[in-house]
Amino acid sequence: MTGESLHASASAKSCPSRVDAARNMRRFSLLSLQPTLFGGMAVVRNWGRIGTNGQTMMQTFDDSAKADEAFDRLERTKRRRGYAPAMNNV
Repeated sequence: MTGESLHASASAKSCPSRVDAARNMRRFSLLSLQPTLFGGMAVVRNWGRIGTNGQTMMQTFDDSAKADEAFDRLERTKRRRGYAPAMNNV
């Protein structure tokens, strides 16, 4: 990976979901990169049960490269836990 940001040019979004009918598990996770008013980047996470508003958390970073690393790390973690890309756009 070069020092250049992969996601900073536009807001990046990832919307994986996890559905397991046998365990009554229907979850979503929305990850996005957003610019802040002060020139930094924010990783915004929204997660919860499908059909609800869920919960939201925002982490801010002064450096867009660190925000990209956090975004990629969260995305990898969700994939490892069984989340897959959603079939429809949210």
